Amino acid sequence: MSQARRMSETDILNWRRIAAHLTTSGQPTEAQLGALKDLGVTKVINLAPHSNQGSLADEAGSLAALGIPYVNIPVDFDAPQESDFAAFCEAMEKAQDDTLHVHCIFNARVSAFMYRYAKEGRGHDPDALFDVMDGIWRPGGVWAKFIGDPGNEGRENQFAGFEYNPPKKT
Repeated sequence: MSQARRMSETDILNWRRIAAHLTTSGQPTEAQLGALKDLGVTKVINLAPHSNQGSLADEAGSLAALGIPYVNIPVDFDAPQESDFAAFCEAMEKAQDDTLHVHCIFNARVSAFMYRYAKEGRGHDPDALFDVMDGIWRPGGVWAKFIGDPGNEGRENQFAGFEYNPPKKT
């Protein structure tokens, strides 16, 4: 195993383990894609458009070289759509037998999608996924509407470490 592949998966921006076979994060680097393979990841879903700053030049090709299937659902951060969520749900259902890693650029899109997915009874504990999301960001505006939080639709998005300090785990 190369030095680059010995790094910890938790070095990936906003990496979170949701379940034994499910992790999420911000954008992994090329080397971190190898670390995900070493972790046992067998499929990757990316919710960021390839045009986003920080995206890899050819993530699909890099993952193909590692033998990892890849799904890209390019969610516009300023306008998440119901069709995006439907595509996400379909991809999640097709990946039930995989060790799955889901990412975007910062783990904001992903944590909101995962929370809504759980909140709708599709898997995992919604309270735990709310805590994951809240440790990364607090959605406002279109994202508050997307996750079904009308009380925060008039707020701006807030990001942990910038606009607030996330709650400490005890």
